[in-house]
Amino acid sequence: MISLPREFEEKMERILGEEYKDFRGSFLLPRKFGLRVNRSKISAEKLKELSGFHLTPIPWIDNGFYYEECDRPSRHPFYYAGLYYLQEPSAMTPANVLPIEPGDRVLDLCAAPGGKTTELGAKLQGSGFLAANDISGPRCRALLKNVEVFGIPNSLLLNEVPAKIAGIFPEFFDKILVDAPCSGEGMFRKDPDAARVWNPAKPIECARMQREILTQAVRMLRPGGLLLYSTCTFSPEEDEQMAGWLLANHPELSLEEIPWYEGFDRGRPKLCLPPWIPGELGEIPLDDSRRGSLERCVRIWPHRMGGEGHFLAMFRKEETDSRKSGMDSTSGMGDSQDLGSYSQKPNEAAGDWQASDRGTRRSRKSKSAEIRKEPRRDRTAPKGHLIKEDRRILEEFLANFRREFPMDRIEVRKGQVYCVPKESADVKGMVFVRNGLYMGEIRKNRFEPSQALASCLKMEDYRQCIDLPPEDERIVRYLKGETIEVDGEEGKGWYLLCVSGFPLGWGRLNNGILKNKYLLSWRMN
Repeated sequence: MISLPREFEEKMERILGEEYKDFRGSFLLPRKFGLRVNRSKISAEKLKELSGFHLTPIPWIDNGFYYEECDRPSRHPFYYAGLYYLQEPSAMTPANVLPIEPGDRVLDLCAAPGGKTTELGAKLQGSGFLAANDISGPRCRALLKNVEVFGIPNSLLLNEVPAKIAGIFPEFFDKILVDAPCSGEGMFRKDPDAARVWNPAKPIECARMQREILTQAVRMLRPGGLLLYSTCTFSPEEDEQMAGWLLANHPELSLEEIPWYEGFDRGRPKLCLPPWIPGELGEIPLDDSRRGSLERCVRIWPHRMGGEGHFLAMFRKEETDSRKSGMDSTSGMGDSQDLGSYSQKPNEAAGDWQASDRGTRRSRKSKSAEIRKEPRRDRTAPKGHLIKEDRRILEEFLANFRREFPMDRIEVRKGQVYCVPKESADVKGMVFVRNGLYMGEIRKNRFEPSQALASCLKMEDYRQCIDLPPEDERIVRYLKGETIEVDGEEGKGWYLLCVSGFPLGWGRLNNGILKNKYLLSWRMN
């Protein structure tokens, strides 16, 4: 059995009472492995049919499944095609219950590595606007890769402090997810190391940070919008007390009911009263009605459901007569700057979310191919326009497509081609990882398409495709970066290699030989 800190066990026994024995016994059970289907690319039924995996539905996640370790889904070509994401089952819940509609403006404020972001993006179905942020630069690399593999083009990926983002996007977003950094008590079974480094002061440290994050999230939520707060901890300081603190300090917020599933546990209002509240955090002044509404929160316990621990609270911001958005929804990105230009450097230390908004000049180069610095716009072209030669080169490549691209939103910056989101803002001075879809690069008077472009396509979008079944040994060879032979294909130029009709990446065909153009950092080991 996993060794748990004595102070943690004592606190959990006080919270759970007679249930504590079952809770402690759950640590003797093996953890569950989860897979979430990317419904923007494939239906759950079709994936079950094509993959051959041993899948069992996760009862409260309509596109989630338990899988068996013998399936090894991370080695299957469908994983590289972005047809699913491997995620702990209870961690699927926040993005699942937040009711995203196509066309929404959505923010994932603490996004890396991107598991919840990818579900939010899939729900948008290519419309609306998705902003995803993480304060950690290294973690943003994983976020970028997962967003691109899933084929989410209408996104802005940020590496900023929440206060800076709130200054650019006041009352802008319809839906906001804050899956906050926390003490991680709900993941002790999955990650025993987290239990070893836990200490009684950790929940209080995290609660202070969470208050600042939520304060900025409320600033960015439009009247009538929804804010979903979640943690993977059992700590009352970070769960009911955090929800209560938000209600006490923001009378414009109220708690919404979360869709109910058998096995969920309701929030516990008593945990928002003395003696549960640490003196370091101060009192939470709530009337009986507001405190009682904390029952609308949801707790997920490992002894009640097939997953790890989680907490969720969904808030609605009251509609007012004041302006519902501080932004012009059609505004472009303007002369935005990049990871290496004049911008603020987020501090990764816990508690430094309140950093100053003053920019500092810095220069850094990523060693990973997953993050390419987005250079300043070429000065040879007017804002928002392509120069004549770039347009000719790009249109020559796009002639092979059966779908249209919005040329008015395509920008070329030092040869790199981007399709920027329709709904966004001028983020000048902010640190961002990607603005929209990176389509490729104009090099030596020709266009070279990107891996991200391949991932957001359907096979029918492109005229020159090679489709192979997953068991074809050439698929694995391609994913490992090797050149492959293609019999019976007499064309030449850029081809889209697909597996069972789902795009994997690009190659250049000549005399029956497909030269591998699969992104180096994505290749199978």
